[in-house]
Amino acid sequence: MTTVLLDPVSEENSDMTSLCLVSAERTLETEIAGLSAVRAALKNGLAVPFQKTFELIQKSKGRVVITGIGKSGHIGTKIAASLASTGTPAFFVHASEASHGDLGMITEGDVVIALSWSGETQELAGIVSYTRRFKVPLVAITSRKDSTLGRAADIVMNLPAVTEACPHGLAPTTSALIQLAVGDALAVALLEGRGFTAQDFRVFHPGGRLGASLKTAKDIMHTGERMPLVSANTPMSEGIVLMTQRGFGVLGVVDELKQLIGIITDGDLRRHVSSNLLAKSAGEIMTRAPKTVSTDTLSASILELANSLSITSVFVIEDGRPVGIVHLHDLLRIGAA
Repeated sequence: MTTVLLDPVSEENSDMTSLCLVSAERTLETEIAGLSAVRAALKNGLAVPFQKTFELIQKSKGRVVITGIGKSGHIGTKIAASLASTGTPAFFVHASEASHGDLGMITEGDVVIALSWSGETQELAGIVSYTRRFKVPLVAITSRKDSTLGRAADIVMNLPAVTEACPHGLAPTTSALIQLAVGDALAVALLEGRGFTAQDFRVFHPGGRLGASLKTAKDIMHTGERMPLVSANTPMSEGIVLMTQRGFGVLGVVDELKQLIGIITDGDLRRHVSSNLLAKSAGEIMTRAPKTVSTDTLSASILELANSLSITSVFVIEDGRPVGIVHLHDLLRIGAA
């Protein structure tokens, strides 16, 4: 008989786990409330400065310089990265380092965005003075429009007062989140305003899985003699040989104008198994109007199509004619799948 000893602290651990989950839920609810407050503000007083900032950056011939310190600085770093990766040249300048030579990174054609929840961050004094001296446009993202930073700025995105998720109201939590949300909103608005496409995005993200998913069919397709193509009157005795040689598990059927009119898959062969299968023509076996993609279809979209239809190969079409074929293995090879 086996005796099971109960952990004497298991009940205590269970209580701690419950408290942990209650804390997590409270934090999320508090931060969701903060985001809701920003959304409400955007329909009210925040709309005008947000629009002005958008237009200022669009017209700028220079870069967007984000600055801040502490948690605002960390948020600023991420905002600068988001802007830069979505077509708006931007970089982060640490508020303290600015006064020790980094002010030289800012030119008259730039736009400076300073983040400070209180608007009284002493370390920002140097960069604020510099923008005033050389007439560099200054945008403040703060919760106090009447603060030192707010009064000095050309445009003030005045964020609503929110409750920090920190129970002591000290650690920047909700406030940091809504600063980030406003930065993301600005980056996406600028992206859309510039007509920034997935192909543009690919230029800035050539590596990793993201870069792979932004490759197009033209980048990875097999062309020319590698394509398994036959005419509608080709006997299946020849078609199966070609299908096996090419190794894509499919056979494309074209008409006299080289237009793709059908496709034959392993499934089609199984459905037509009979004693006279080899004597039938490709046109008798094929499935008409197959799903295809264009040369500029993203690999991520090809993968989605393959998954949704449970297929392993797809033909690439231009003006109705097959110009290539992409296999699931090609998506695996580039890291898109």
